[in-house]
Amino acid sequence: MLRKTRTASQLQDEVRRRIERAPEVVEDGVKIRVPRPQMQEPDASGCNWTMKNFGNAIGFDRTVDEALKAVQKEYNLSEDTKDLNSLFGDPKG
Repeated sequence: MLRKTRTASQLQDEVRRRIERAPEVVEDGVKIRVPRPQMQEPDASGCNWTMKNFGNAIGFDRTVDEALKAVQKEYNLSEDTKDLNSLFGDPKG
């Protein structure tokens, strides 16, 4: 299956959304901090990103892992970069 490409913010939001919808997270009312995705060399499945150090996730390891793996299966991190010197990502020139 070919993965769709998303920005770091979009991937972070999608993982957060899936975690926050998990019944055990809703039931406990916990807020889990979702880190920014980090680019990596593609793994055996072809995924080019990962996330580490989720905050306030003790006891929710399985939930976090399932959400992360599901999003990694569907999406890759966009390799497009904007001009980091421009606040709005305007093209150079």
